[in-house]
Amino acid sequence: MMAVAACAAVSTAVAQQADPNRAESLARRASDRLQALQREADQLASEERTLLNDLRRLEIDRQIKAESVAGLSAQSRELTADLAATSARIADLERQDLAERPDVRARFVEMYKLGQARYLRLLLSTSDLRRIGRASRLVAALAQQDRDRVATHQRTIESLKSARVELEARSRQAQTLRAEAERAEQAAAAAARTRTQLVADIDRRRDLNAQLASELEAAQVKLQATMRDLSAGAAADPPSLPLRPFRGALDWPVAGSVRSRFGAAGPAAPESAGIEIAAAEGTAVLAIHDGVVAFADTFAGFGNLVIVDHGAQTFSLYGDLQEMAVKRGGRVDRAQPVGTVGNAPTGPPGLYFELRVDGRPVDPLQWLKKR
Repeated sequence: MMAVAACAAVSTAVAQQADPNRAESLARRASDRLQALQREADQLASEERTLLNDLRRLEIDRQIKAESVAGLSAQSRELTADLAATSARIADLERQDLAERPDVRARFVEMYKLGQARYLRLLLSTSDLRRIGRASRLVAALAQQDRDRVATHQRTIESLKSARVELEARSRQAQTLRAEAERAEQAAAAAARTRTQLVADIDRRRDLNAQLASELEAAQVKLQATMRDLSAGAAADPPSLPLRPFRGALDWPVAGSVRSRFGAAGPAAPESAGIEIAAAEGTAVLAIHDGVVAFADTFAGFGNLVIVDHGAQTFSLYGDLQEMAVKRGGRVDRAQPVGTVGNAPTGPPGLYFELRVDGRPVDPLQWLKKR
């Protein structure tokens, strides 16, 4: 392939008398392509505006979710602190209960010894009947105090245990909500990163679009000068259009399915610098763009090979041809036959097609029309 590139690099264009009809045809083609580039630029601008609006919404959404995460985290910390305090209070009461049990148990034993009447017997055991009223009140107060202490102690423990259960449930719920909010925040951040990358990609495409439009506008200026010279009867160089502005809009050199893709291992090299298009033997192979034939001869590994120089270090290569319809140094127009499909080295008929930009192979599928 280095030899092929060398042959293409040393190609020379042969000056021919410009054709007014051809110049007008190229001018129309340039105008049509400029309009297509403008539509593409408008579409890219619209997509970018949409993405930027999405980014603003996502950033607001992400900020709201971040604040939600912060609030839920604070709530979770508060619940954890309350749960720890409640657990500590329950533990204190249980220790207090354990400490008071001997005394309470002893009092219950003494009351049991008095029999079923309990406090009545204690009352009747008073020797001084004049103090019976006071003893009665004392006995009643002691009985009520015992009941109140037991009931209050039990209610306090039950209340604290209930509060702990509620706090544990609220803590679990807060942790679940915080995890959901964190996932939502991460999803919003990831979506924002994706859209930021898309905006950057659109910016690159818009820059390329502007560059291609600028190249095409410069070519239009030259075409207009050529057409003025032709109208005045003066000699003019053959008009031409650059290849780069037609990226993604080039006609296929032959109809057929792609049998071998760019970069895949193939007969020409460990990694193919072009593509192989399956087509019937003898099918016409057409030039994808205007240019000058830089090479038209047999070349090892490519059979009959035609290389068309499109200017500015851009070349198209047509290999495995059965016949060649052009000669070196001749000018070809877009869609002009350069030869016919022959047999590929692997056997079945097909066309080997390669495209070089700045002297380097590029994937032709990125330059040919989508189908």
